[in-house]
This record gives sequence, C-alpha cells and structure tokens, in this order.
Amino acid sequence: QVQLVESGGGLVQAGGSLRLSCAASGRTFSRYGMGWFRQAPGKEREFVAAISWSGARTYYTDSAKGRFTTSRDNAKNTVYLQMNSLKPEDTAVYYCAADQGSFGSRSESEYDYWGQGTQVTVSS
Repeated sequence: QVQLVESGGGLVQAGGSLRLSCAASGRTFSRYGMGWFRQAPGKEREFVAAISWSGARTYYTDSAKGRFTTSRDNAKNTVYLQMNSLKPEDTAVYYCAADQGSFGSRSESEYDYWGQGTQVTVSS
C-alpha cells in the first residue's frame, strides 16, 4: 500500500512558477513509476507528466513540454513537478499517482494509487 500526499499548490499570476511535491509512504516507493495528472473544472482528468522508478525516463504532455519538469528523490520518497511560465489554462487540481509498473505511463488506468490533489490557480 502506498499513500500519496501532494503539496505546493496555490494562487500564482500568469508567468509565475510553482513546485508541487508528492510525498509517498512505504519503503517500496523507489520501485514505482510516478505520474502527474490534472483536472480542470468541467473537464476530464488529463495526463501532465510521468517519471520512471529511477528518474531516467520522463514523459510530458505537449502543453507541459518546455515549461514543466518532473523529478524524484527516492531517498526522500518524494516526486516533484516544477511548473514555470504558468498560464491561466494550467488552473486545475493536480494529482500525483503511483504505478507499480515502474516506468510511469500516460494512461490513468495504469496507476494503482492516487493522492488527494492540490489546487493550482493561475490568474491572468
């Protein structure tokens, strides 16, 4: 069992930055691929970024490429999402998720555990 707790969300102006953190419980964190998803009001949850168990592989949705960076510190059981050049359309609840498949995935169905989410609001 893995429990995930996101933090770091908040209100920021367009062009600003935020760093989200996702702290995981459990000694097997380093075996999991990790993903970030987001859900805007009235929209379906969508993939944002993912990282493999070692951190060697990362994946991004097109809208995140060049602006967002995901990383992890397995010694701290934490995965991060650094978000720069934020836009109002990035406003959403951001979720982290853990994938027992180790490599991370763009597909929600591959993930086994989810955090409760953290709100990110970008004002214009």
